[in-house]
Amino acid sequence: MKPVLCFVLLLCFLGGAAQEKNQFNDTFFLQPIEVTAIRAGDKAPFAKTNLTRKDIAKNNLGQDLPYLLNQTPSVVINSDAGNGVGYTGIRIRGSDATRINVTLNGIPYNDAESQGSFFVNIPDFASSANSIQVQRGIGTSSNGAGAFGATLNLSTNEVTDSFYTELNNSYGSFNTWKNTLRVGSGIIANHFTIDARLSRIGSDGFVDRAASNLKSGYLSLAYLNDKNSLRFNIFSGKEKTYQSWNGIPQSMLNTDRTFNSAGTERPGTPYDNETDNYTQTHFQLFYNHQFNKYWKANIAGFLTKGAGYYEQYKAGESFSDYGLPDYDDGGTVITETDLVRRLWLDNKFYGTIFSLQHQKNSTQLTFGGSWNQYDGQHFGEIKWATVANSIPANYRWYDLPATKKDLSVYTKWSQQITSRLQSFVDLQYRNVQYDLAGFRDNPALMVNKSYSFFNPKFGLTYSNNGWQAFLSYALGAKEPNRDDFEAGATLQPKPEKLQDLELGIEKKTARFSYGLTGYYMRYKDQLVLTGQINDVGAYTRTNIKDSYRAGVELQGTATINKCFKIAANLALSENKTNNFTEYIDDYDNGGQLTKQYGKPDIAFSPAVVGGATLSVAPFRNAEISFLSKYVGRQYLDNTSQKSRSLDPYFVQDLRLSYSVAPKYFKAIDFILQLNNVFDNQYEANGYTFSYVYGGMTTENYYFPMAPFNIMAGVNIRF
Repeated sequence: MKPVLCFVLLLCFLGGAAQEKNQFNDTFFLQPIEVTAIRAGDKAPFAKTNLTRKDIAKNNLGQDLPYLLNQTPSVVINSDAGNGVGYTGIRIRGSDATRINVTLNGIPYNDAESQGSFFVNIPDFASSANSIQVQRGIGTSSNGAGAFGATLNLSTNEVTDSFYTELNNSYGSFNTWKNTLRVGSGIIANHFTIDARLSRIGSDGFVDRAASNLKSGYLSLAYLNDKNSLRFNIFSGKEKTYQSWNGIPQSMLNTDRTFNSAGTERPGTPYDNETDNYTQTHFQLFYNHQFNKYWKANIAGFLTKGAGYYEQYKAGESFSDYGLPDYDDGGTVITETDLVRRLWLDNKFYGTIFSLQHQKNSTQLTFGGSWNQYDGQHFGEIKWATVANSIPANYRWYDLPATKKDLSVYTKWSQQITSRLQSFVDLQYRNVQYDLAGFRDNPALMVNKSYSFFNPKFGLTYSNNGWQAFLSYALGAKEPNRDDFEAGATLQPKPEKLQDLELGIEKKTARFSYGLTGYYMRYKDQLVLTGQINDVGAYTRTNIKDSYRAGVELQGTATINKCFKIAANLALSENKTNNFTEYIDDYDNGGQLTKQYGKPDIAFSPAVVGGATLSVAPFRNAEISFLSKYVGRQYLDNTSQKSRSLDPYFVQDLRLSYSVAPKYFKAIDFILQLNNVFDNQYEANGYTFSYVYGGMTTENYYFPMAPFNIMAGVNIRF
């Protein structure tokens, strides 16, 4: 973080030099083409939501990125710690983060192995974001992981042409605090820009021992002229969070909603370092060139370096499970011990993205793609054991490499057929290669797999007098996750495929906008948990032949007058699997029982999701916003049993903001956010498992969300 701090001081010194007027002939470099290559344009035939820096800043008081997207259509969020700091989750149209493609300035962010996105590794990245686009459904071709629920693109590369300094501070319930310093030079000597940020976020969390200690820094240097731009970004995050991912038993929901079982295997008080620790650093280098007014191109290289571990206290562990002989203590044979272990991941992710864009008259063409490689090292260390001298020094009981390569190329063609009708064609080829040298619980299993996917997308958009309608069809495909291959040699997973048909219509005026999107998403060989045991006795996902999602998304905004604004969205859907088979462990008789379901709901796919924001401006520079969120019943598995579900919930927040502009300041913003103002008790995530032991038993675990809580912020702009 020290280099970033030095640049912050340098920017303050150079601030006066940045006041020169921008001499560029156009605003070409104000919109980075590495982002426009993969984002959906205004007339693209896909459902999308765009958020500006102002939209992001309204809610940015320290909670993780999913919380900033909570009021967008079909979004459901959750938090392990209960208050939105630390590990959080997001689902869009019922699809979790492993099915949401995420890019940072067009560069893939999804973890290559799990395909999830862990925003806790880049805390407060939203403070550097100039814009965010959320595409629902397959969307247009992007770089990196397949998009089966949505695409989420964040951009920090827009040029700010004037000097700025911001100091953002917030504090609230559960000892939650956030401090952010942002500085930007504007355009120096008509060619150079520098942007920097330092952030720290801390919280005790709502759940017991769910503390978070998050730090991050961001630095961006750019050179610009009328035909070229060269930009270098480096940003890093360091997180330490006490583990709170076990949830609590259903029996404790009414008696101890903050219970956390992590660390309790230690006798007496819980182990005080049952933590997750990870540092992730990103290096991004972009070069953009405009050949003439019709052609422009970009290429970027990137490296992401990550390393970290989670530490656990484990009681009564057998030496044999760690590849060790039983311990002979003077003639007494000891077969097990308490120990502290660390499960490590040390990885690097590197590659390139590129695009060539042409626009002339009514034709727009984009040729682009990406190549990347992931090299990951998985290993485990034992740091301490109760049986002295039983563990060799620096002992690793597994040390397993994994490699994944990803190559994709795409062509996008947008044609204005008439003044009102536009066509869109998007053709993508993607190749993925896995080379996995074993797993912690199955070290002898070697996996070498290669997948090739062709993902076409077609659409039409009709625009007339403020109305816009679109029709699109998209085909997507997605490789299994690393853990899916641990199913063993006889249960290797198949890739998933998805067909997405969408129809939308929208009307915009100066004061009102409203729209409706209908979709039908048909899955083939979707990977889901069924309870089936693999070759090594573990539960992994298995392919189900047929499933679908069908629904409508309604949204609208209205500016009633200069004092009243309202925005709302509502998603209604049906999410079903066909002929689902559940596997249940039978400890009474051995083996597994099976149970058939004809057409149950897909897990974590509520039939109703809605959000609304009512904003009132009682006087100048003041705003009161009342935010509501409704999420319907979510089933914890694919059996549609109410006894294995999350109850529907309806939560309201209240946000008050006031801005003043005293002498020597651009503005000082005061924000007070009251979360869950009616103190509702609800759960936004959970899991379930069933077994036969003296009869059928089902155990549900839940993640309770925080009751009424407060966050207050002061943002100072110089």
